[in-house]
Amino acid sequence: MDRKTPVLVTGGAGYIGSHAVLALLDAGWPVAVIDDLSTGFRFAVPPGVPFYRGDVADADLLARIFEEQRIGAVMHFAGSVVVPESVADPLKYYDNNTAKSRALIAAVVAAGVPHMIFSSTAATYGMPDVSPVREDTPQHPINPYGWSKLMTERMLADTAAAHPLNYCALRYFNVAGADPQARSGQSTAGATHLLKVACEAATGKRSHVDVFGTDYATPDGTGVRDYIHVSDLAEAHVLALEALIAEPARSLTMNCGYGRGFSVREVLDAVDRVTGGTIERRHGPRRAGDPDSLVADPALIRATLPWRPRHADLERIVSHALQWERVLGEHLGGESPALRARPAA
Repeated sequence: MDRKTPVLVTGGAGYIGSHAVLALLDAGWPVAVIDDLSTGFRFAVPPGVPFYRGDVADADLLARIFEEQRIGAVMHFAGSVVVPESVADPLKYYDNNTAKSRALIAAVVAAGVPHMIFSSTAATYGMPDVSPVREDTPQHPINPYGWSKLMTERMLADTAAAHPLNYCALRYFNVAGADPQARSGQSTAGATHLLKVACEAATGKRSHVDVFGTDYATPDGTGVRDYIHVSDLAEAHVLALEALIAEPARSLTMNCGYGRGFSVREVLDAVDRVTGGTIERRHGPRRAGDPDSLVADPALIRATLPWRPRHADLERIVSHALQWERVLGEHLGGESPALRARPAA
């Protein structure tokens, strides 16, 4: 198979998916996108990229895309990602993240597409007893979101054992930041990610930031997380695809993080330093199920792929996120003719 096989990106109008599209295009890969735009944005798909508005469980649509675009690999980002919502509405998550992934995998197999990359999560580990977390750390999810992703990992493993398909499951830690060229970023209203919330507060879109818990077993009492720049994460997907094509008999499961954690307070302090302002912080009780610290051990991905993060600096992550926050209104205020260059199929 040609190294630059066309790639279908599901959820390619969303936060991480749109950055994967950019990384693929920058590396010379032909790309097509499917997204139902329930949380994604049409403006996030670059002009000229074939775009299909639809559901990843629509077998007829997928068969048409695979044929029309001669798809040779799938990167699967489509799904629901809000942990508290998964607790309140678990069946939505088992439908969007598990049942629809099953339908997508079935379509991949039926079309003979040989490679698939799956957007998984550190939430599959639950509340691990160790930090940093390795890939062989026991997986005990504590919410439906984590379970829905772990089930899909299992489906991929079983399918790869039975069919000519290899896959890579990438378990993300805390994804943050935005494209350094401000071509994309996190756009969803009401987002719950700390850095997105902090950037909204810093740009006057929120009055304050809630800090949930100050009594964790960490140096400053607030929760510690491993923040990975979304563009570094997107590049990891491109390198993972190259690895799958190079060794068709091998599948991979790897953590995506830097191996360095920052506390809530450290993140907010970084935003203050970059802006020269002060975000109002309101302290409240812990949220159920939040571990003290969740940091990746990135040894496996660094040993397996030629992945060398370019943006592993907290203030750089903050700067790119703030830059996107400042231009986001231009996109949300209306799409230009160029952004509408290719209508939904």
